[in-house]
Amino acid sequence: MLPAFVKIVEVGPRDGLQNEKSFLPTADKIDLINRLSDTGLSVIEATSFVSPEWIPQLKDQREVFQGIEKKQDVSYPVLVPNKRGMENAIAAGAKEVAVFSTPSETFSQRNTNCSVAESLQRIEAVMQLAEQHHMRVRGYLSCIAGCPYEGAISPVAVTTLSEQLLQMGVAEISLGDTIGVGTPKIIETVLDHVLAKISTEKVAVHFHDTYGQALVNIYVALKMGIHMIDSSIAGLGGCPYAKGASGNVATEDVVYMLHGLGIETHIDLKKLIEVGCFITQQLGTLNRSRVSAALIAN
Repeated sequence: MLPAFVKIVEVGPRDGLQNEKSFLPTADKIDLINRLSDTGLSVIEATSFVSPEWIPQLKDQREVFQGIEKKQDVSYPVLVPNKRGMENAIAAGAKEVAVFSTPSETFSQRNTNCSVAESLQRIEAVMQLAEQHHMRVRGYLSCIAGCPYEGAISPVAVTTLSEQLLQMGVAEISLGDTIGVGTPKIIETVLDHVLAKISTEKVAVHFHDTYGQALVNIYVALKMGIHMIDSSIAGLGGCPYAKGASGNVATEDVVYMLHGLGIETHIDLKKLIEVGCFITQQLGTLNRSRVSAALIAN
């Protein structure tokens, strides 16, 4: 009933760091990604080519992407919000990108200042450039289990939007429980609808651990045939536009569980834990310095 192999998509350098209160120095971001590249991970989302005005924590996106040591057997996708972000990603040398939308109209407005229909228009512009440059595109869907503004989200809406993105040419869909409200029953219902229309080969899951449900939700997904999981080193992350959203599920926890289930990942758990210790120490030092500076200022 369980897959023999699971591919982990590491989102810590992007989704993890974008919600940190302090700006992690560029050299530390590069060091983090290089260390992750040495763990056996095959996909590491490196950064996001969003406007620095919206996500200042990733304002050094070009320097980070061009500064990392890229291994031949590792993919380094970047998130792009629109055509301009795509153009900047191409100029920086990106070979793979990710786009995003949501079935929640309100969240779409709060997150990207556009309607769901307008978000698809932006994605279409990205897809045209991706085709010209022979680039693979991944699609993210936010709030698949619930929205901080609209509450429960229809699994039918999630499925319909997933199909639309695949028809536009994205290679796979990552279903994100952005605020971590999903329970095994909710996730099972969503996946029942989605997998009735879309092959498991094209579906990944992306769970936040707000209520401690991420691992059990992943287990439900595994039993339903899902074999792509997004996670973030040390559980870093959250969405700056989703109030109450805590960090992503920790990559170390996911890999530990998968190995315990006899599922192969090709990832060295010991090395992964060492990277988790490294980034938490770096961020801890940074945040202590920020607090000290605030106390002095007051």
